[in-house]
Parts: sequence; C-alpha cells; structure tokens
Amino acid sequence: MAERSFTNEVQKLRLGEGEEFRGEGILAVTKALLQSGVSYVAGYQGAPISHLMDVLTDANDILQELGVRFEHSASEATATATLAASVNYPLRGAVTFKSTVGTNVASDALANLASGGVTGGAMLIVGEDYGEGSSIMQERSHAFAMKSQVWLIDPRPNLESIVRAVEMGFELSEASNTPVMLELRIRACHVHGRFPTKDNKRPSFTLKDAMENPVRDVNRIVLPPASYLHEQEKIAQRWPAAVKFIQQHELNEFLPKMPKTLASSCRAACTTPCCARWNCWAWPMRLASRRYRCMC
Repeated sequence: MAERSFTNEVQKLRLGEGEEFRGEGILAVTKALLQSGVSYVAGYQGAPISHLMDVLTDANDILQELGVRFEHSASEATATATLAASVNYPLRGAVTFKSTVGTNVASDALANLASGGVTGGAMLIVGEDYGEGSSIMQERSHAFAMKSQVWLIDPRPNLESIVRAVEMGFELSEASNTPVMLELRIRACHVHGRFPTKDNKRPSFTLKDAMENPVRDVNRIVLPPASYLHEQEKIAQRWPAAVKFIQQHELNEFLPKMPKTLASSCRAACTTPCCARWNCWAWPMRLASRRYRCMC
C-alpha cells in the first residue's frame, strides 16, 4: 500500500518544453527521468526515498504512454539486478531504494553490474539519511560507491540541481560504461521549488526492442578471466572517458567531499603511492576533482 497519494501532482509530469514545474523534490526526480528517456524503472520502498515509488505508481499511465516499464521489486537486490538490462542493450534504466540498509542488500548485484560495465545509462537513486534519525544504521553510501567503483553524485538540495544531476548522470554512465549512484538526502527528497521543464522523451530503445532482437556479450559475464579484463578496462577506458566527460560538463559540483573516516581508511588500505593506479579503491571520486589529491 502506498504511503502517500500523488494522483493530482503527477499531472505535472506532462509539462513540456518552456513550461515551469513547481513542486516537491521527489516529483522533480521523476520528471527528470522522463526527460532523460528512461526505458525502465524498478525499486523497493524505504525512507527517505519511499515516495518516489508512490509517484511512479500513480504515474504509471504516463509511463506506459511513453513505453517505460515500471515494477515494484521484491528487494533492493532484485531491483539492482534489473539494471543488467543495460549491460547488453542501449537501455537507460533506474532503480531506487533506501541507503545504506538497501545498498547492503543490493551490494552483490551492484558489484557484478559495476565489474562488467553497462552499455546504456544505469542509475541507482538512493535515499541517504545518515545522521538524520531515519535509519537504524548510521552508515554512508560512499563506501559502496568506492567498493564497486561507481560514480557517486550528490546534488545540492534544489530542483534545478537535482534535475541536472539526473540528466547528466545518465550521460556520464553511458560515456564511462559505468553505473552511477545518485545520492538524495532527506532535504533533497522533500524540498519544494521550481525549474524549467523539457519535453518527455520516449526511449529510443525499449525493452520490447530488446526482447525482439536479443543479443548477448559473453565478455560482460563476471567470471575469470573476463573479470580481470574488466579491471583493466576500468583504468584504460572507463575512467579516462569519465574524467573527460566530467571536465567538459563541469560536474565537479555534484561530486561529494570524501568523509575523513574514509580518507583515513584509504590511506591505510592503499598499497601504492600513486592514486592514479586502479588498485586504490577510492579512485572514482578522488580523481574526478582536483579537491581529491593523493593521500596515500
């Protein structure tokens, strides 16, 4: 059962080019997904991101009109596993759940997804509530992003920043063939504001297209020796492409500052004096910005 009804509010998702959206952060995220041409969305409810599932449920008619597949997942792991559709096909997909409790459950699926890499844009929208009193676990999402070497985006709590983070997140994922984690804190989820809208996009490639023309890249299977090639690919291809994209689009504003505790852990764990080496587990966030200098 939904926690809250958005039956009236979801009509704002139909706004087109040049119009102005006014509303809550959760609705802005949904509008950004539709403007980005997302093909499928899945998720599992959990505070502070629960209402995103409610919005998607109430907006299912709009999603179907655009050819977007939406489903409630049995768990966070199941949701993350659906992003495997973006591994072999140019499908933009997004999943949502609570973090870090949800990311704990999804970590195995996330690790496999990040190792093999993606073709279409893959985004994990996690509700970050560290220190806010909503979670029984006082942990952060940063460690999972570092562990699986995915890009973590932390937008400012205003609607224009959130919408741009979603749109650029998909492009960054496709440019680097790497999943992107979008971190939304409580304030970002529930902040009210406005932003200029764009037309919703039908996915250029849908799940129906994938089922009618199935393909499979066996090099994306995460088993040795392919998994060793994946690690080489990260440093030789994915990371340089991502850094180039971040610099061209000036996305450093979305990259979070590294917590001191994680910085200390990195100094202890890193086995090389050069953070540009792939075996420094914190490289996705540290090398994207000049703020993250070598601390080893």
